[in-house]
Amino acid sequence: MSRIVWSPQSLRDVEAIRAYIAEDSPHYADLMVRRIVAVIERLTDFPESGRIVPERPTSLVREVIVGRFRVVYRVQEERVEVVTVFRGTRRFPDVF
Repeated sequence: MSRIVWSPQSLRDVEAIRAYIAEDSPHYADLMVRRIVAVIERLTDFPESGRIVPERPTSLVREVIVGRFRVVYRVQEERVEVVTVFRGTRRFPDVF
């Protein structure tokens, strides 16, 4: 079982997603954040279940898609680090 670690960037990303969606629907904003968190929590048991990120061809950087969002994480010994969460239509970040 792996431990989940959220980077400061990923926490800011999720809060920004919540705030943006909440402008139209606070209920849907909470629902989306819960979906993101639930997907990440499943990675404790299945850390390699996400696909390898096409822009970073290494098996250590993976992602899961949640709705319109890409949740990017690193697989390390006994831990999964959530690196960033962003809308799938955006360009992949150069640095994270």
